[in-house]
Amino acid sequence: MFRRLRRLRSTENLRALVRETRLNIADFIAPLFVLEGAGVANPIASMPGVFQMSVDVILKECALLEDLGIQAVLLFGIPGHKDAQGSSALNADHIVAKATRAIKKEFSSLVVIADLCFCEYTDHGHCGILHDQSVDNDKTLEILDKQAVILAQSGVDVIAPSAMMDGMVYAIRQALDRQGFTHLPIMSYSTKFASSYYGPFRDVAQSSPSFGDRKSYQMDYANPREAILESLEDEVQGADILMVKPALAYLDIVHAIRKRTLLPLALYNVSGEYAMFKLAQAHNLMDYDRLLLETMTAFKRAGADMIISYHAKEVAQLLQKGF
Repeated sequence: MFRRLRRLRSTENLRALVRETRLNIADFIAPLFVLEGAGVANPIASMPGVFQMSVDVILKECALLEDLGIQAVLLFGIPGHKDAQGSSALNADHIVAKATRAIKKEFSSLVVIADLCFCEYTDHGHCGILHDQSVDNDKTLEILDKQAVILAQSGVDVIAPSAMMDGMVYAIRQALDRQGFTHLPIMSYSTKFASSYYGPFRDVAQSSPSFGDRKSYQMDYANPREAILESLEDEVQGADILMVKPALAYLDIVHAIRKRTLLPLALYNVSGEYAMFKLAQAHNLMDYDRLLLETMTAFKRAGADMIISYHAKEVAQLLQKGF
């Protein structure tokens, strides 16, 4: 006697009935890059279909996202001025704060998540205050606190700190609570690896380090136990949502963290992964649409509850077509 497992695979409707993992467009978060100006939509050569956009163009993009059923965006700012302290991020009228106010005015139900870091705002491209060519952890916490409060005051729905500083979530939680933002959730980039998959992001965010790298604060990709510990530590410090970044090469980490926490878990499908898929599409190397859905399903199957992806609009369009 043997099991005939093929019995439940004979038709599409039967396969759908027993499907264990399902994609829903409500699972997706679309990253957006905002800069000063008007009528600006700068294409990024390394990321076809991704743009640096001024606030007015961002609003048009948000209208399209809502029409597709995408309910959340992740905002990154590209300031007009950069300096060693990232002072633009400490201005109450900085570019992400302005974009947030504009988006919430027109799209009140859209979830606006603000990336909280300093690499885009510093002239050296590192994620905080430098001391002897190294990021000073505790001085950086002080300015992250201030930036978090400014973003909260602008009306963001979620704060997403990505600097990978020790004690970051606890410090931000305390700062928000002191200012009356006890209701505001933190989506921590809790396990963020020092990865080569970020290359194209640095083109769009203009955030490449002017010297060295970020290996002293981002995770060593060879360390799975430490990766789990990073996320569990952020849970203890008060994170409401955890995150693993990047995605494709790290699904073992996603699965391991999923087994150890009851918190919602996000996965960031990063720029280099997006660029590889777009290159495959341009050269017609495989069935792009089916490859995309297969990969996104693998993210969910590994344990991700939500997916931050530059493919969000494409996935929404495919799901609307019934793929």
